[in-house]
Amino acid sequence: MPDAQHYRWNDMTAEAVNPSTLRRYVTGEHVTVARFELARGGIVPRHAHANEQVSCVLSGALKFKFDGHEIVARAGEVVQIPGTLAHEVDVLEDSVVIDVFSPVRRDWIDKTDDYFRTR
Repeated sequence: MPDAQHYRWNDMTAEAVNPSTLRRYVTGEHVTVARFELARGGIVPRHAHANEQVSCVLSGALKFKFDGHEIVARAGEVVQIPGTLAHEVDVLEDSVVIDVFSPVRRDWIDKTDDYFRTR
């Protein structure tokens, strides 16, 4: 049986995914949990993934764009995105976000998340 693991976000090396996005993440057997630091004016380009996503905005504000509607999420708010639903995000204010994904984000581990690295 595996042991419990303990992590500190500040002890983890931040990955500069693009000029406006820092990412740290932990992957378990069935879930990936990420902490993002997003700079105002940044964009997460339109994409879709099989993973269900739950985004918890800790500070700042984000505009999630879907086909036909938008959601502005601010500190203390949560957005749930079903797997395969195409979306993009505009960073309205400097933001810190915790994202939870299931299943594991294999594209991050394999560094094949090219849609994110192009900005």
